[in-house]
Amino acid sequence: MNTPHDTPASRRTRANGDGTVYQRKDRRWEAAGYVLAPGNTRRRVRVYGTTRKEALAKLTEKIATSNRGLPLPSAQGSVGAYLTYWLDAVAVHHLRENTHTRYTACVNRYLVPGLGKKKLAKLSAKDVRTWLNQVRTTCQCCARGIDAGRDEPRCCAVGTCCSKQFSPLTLTYIHSVLKSALEHAVREEEIPRNVARNVRTGTPRPRRFEPLTADEARQFLTAARGHRLHALFELALHTGLRKGELLGLRWEDLDVDRGTAAVRRTLQRTSTGGLTTLPTKTRASERRIALPARCLQSLKHHHEQQQREREAAGTTWQRNGHVFTTPQGRPIDPTNLTRTFSTLLRKAGLRRIRFHDLRHSTATLLLEQGVELVVIKELLGHAHIGVTATVYAHVRLRLQRDAIDTLSTALDGPANDESTRDDGGDPPLCGATVH
Repeated sequence: MNTPHDTPASRRTRANGDGTVYQRKDRRWEAAGYVLAPGNTRRRVRVYGTTRKEALAKLTEKIATSNRGLPLPSAQGSVGAYLTYWLDAVAVHHLRENTHTRYTACVNRYLVPGLGKKKLAKLSAKDVRTWLNQVRTTCQCCARGIDAGRDEPRCCAVGTCCSKQFSPLTLTYIHSVLKSALEHAVREEEIPRNVARNVRTGTPRPRRFEPLTADEARQFLTAARGHRLHALFELALHTGLRKGELLGLRWEDLDVDRGTAAVRRTLQRTSTGGLTTLPTKTRASERRIALPARCLQSLKHHHEQQQREREAAGTTWQRNGHVFTTPQGRPIDPTNLTRTFSTLLRKAGLRRIRFHDLRHSTATLLLEQGVELVVIKELLGHAHIGVTATVYAHVRLRLQRDAIDTLSTALDGPANDESTRDDGGDPPLCGATVH
């Protein structure tokens, strides 16, 4: 008679509902169990692994998801059902709230109406490509009924199509969301391959931005002088910090003695939590930057001003440690900061730009001053230097052209110049500097 210790691992009794685990003839391990499926039904699933522990872990994860009331999509189910499952059970745990909101809007507006009825197992690269081509050439006013909701129709309702089509960037974004969802379906062994990866949408042109010139930047700072947030705008132009990073700064992040600032968090408005402090955009965005003496002086005056505002507010002051707050000590809403920025632009007599263009202005001006790309990459908090090089490729190309023009001017000098005449001697050990 076999004791429990003599029973093979593949034949040990498991609790009811835990499924079964056994080793196949091909030496792989297979785990099987029942999980919740669409339509409030139960479906038996099988997962595989090179070890018993790996197969059991995969099955346990699927059963845990089922126990939370989330039906496990089947390859026999529709693309729409899987996208809904992916948003509710997977993406929500790995994305920021605002990013998840954008993904949800993309899925509900475009992916589900366009591809949702197709079977997940039968979705092909041709289906994806055909749908993307159709979306690329379809007027969105007509497709989504936008014109019907306008007070004064100006497209389909009046019989003249405005041909409002997606930009290449929007089309690429929709495609990337579909790729992310199908990639997870591959990892869960629901489909053998990600067919969306076999579809090419083309490389969209980078978003155009209009950075301030050095003269315009000085003009803007002059207009902001005397404003209670002058230190914020000066810090934005000198360091290239993002809007959320500026609003998320705390006094404890500043080291006045060393002249540095630690960028650890960002302030954003979310649909559920309101104004919320979150970690930085990426791990590379968490950084320590040097502050110029001019910004340190502005921050010192700003701190004194904040102390006076705190005394004036009395008991209504909300202590949160933020560097930049409202006169009552509350965090500043990013939307309100944008309005203030637009007002200062009009006061300075400058063209309208985005607040984020201050960040582009910093990088552009640094490049024009000859600062190395790797230094700018560290200052901006880009994850890879390739991002910095791609975004500011046009600036580098212009600087290359200026350098080549300078060299051409030098080489086009008078041929009879005594200083350039060859005396027939040995060549110099090093080339002369070209000015």
